[in-house]
Amino acid sequence: MGAPASPTAAPLLRAAAGPAPVATVRRRSARLAQASAGGDSSSSGPPPVPPPRRRRSLIAKLGQSFNPTGIALFGRVLLVREGWRERERERWKQVRAHLNPPLILSPSISLHQGGSAPLALPHLSVPDVAALDWAALKAAGFTGAVFDKDNTLTAPYSSRLTPAGAAAVAGAAAAWGPAGVALLSNSAGLAQYDPDGDEAAALEDALGVPVIRHATKKPGGSADALAAHFRIPPASVHTLVMVGDRYLTDVVYGNRLGLLTVRPDPITATGEPRAVRLVSF
Repeated sequence: MGAPASPTAAPLLRAAAGPAPVATVRRRSARLAQASAGGDSSSSGPPPVPPPRRRRSLIAKLGQSFNPTGIALFGRVLLVREGWRERERERWKQVRAHLNPPLILSPSISLHQGGSAPLALPHLSVPDVAALDWAALKAAGFTGAVFDKDNTLTAPYSSRLTPAGAAAVAGAAAAWGPAGVALLSNSAGLAQYDPDGDEAAALEDALGVPVIRHATKKPGGSADALAAHFRIPPASVHTLVMVGDRYLTDVVYGNRLGLLTVRPDPITATGEPRAVRLVSF
């Protein structure tokens, strides 16, 4: 379990640019309406009822546990690790001949993009996120930081920043301002899992870090969600820094879009799925 969030990280959400999340606006509107109804003794009738929260379907819940892009990449790593490179190549040719899910088999989501350096190889590896020199990154021309959550800023499935996580968030905010720091999760803020943004809003309240709303799990997706959040052109997302512990989601995602990728050592193996432990530890 990580340490409580640092006070220096708490103002990030309040100071970040952009409109409040939809779920937050709904909660505020409901509270104001209830307060108004309760304070006026002459009003008649029941207080207004807030809109019902949309429930996720069973398919959406199951889909949250299934990341086809990550599974495909993990399969490639496992096959290569076992020395089955040729067999793996032939198998993928057969798969391509019969199926073509664009997310899984897209040439842009390959461990090797056009024969260049492997997409799963980060530009920098550090012992933890506190080891980064944010002032130096800003001086080098970078304009903001995108963090993964689990095993990067917090222990897996925790809603508390570790001391290193709190220091990293505060340091990045000091370099670029609160609006230059955000969190990109494969659960909170993901349209499939969190359509109303309730999970994202709760995480923002707990960590004090804005959560990017997006439609596709890492390592899939385009630059549009980053561009919309940071209010920059999609062609400028290469000025951002992607920080995350998972090679096949965080690192591949950042490299695909041209970001500087930083891979900190995972905080702990406890609570991580076996497939993640195989490629992370």
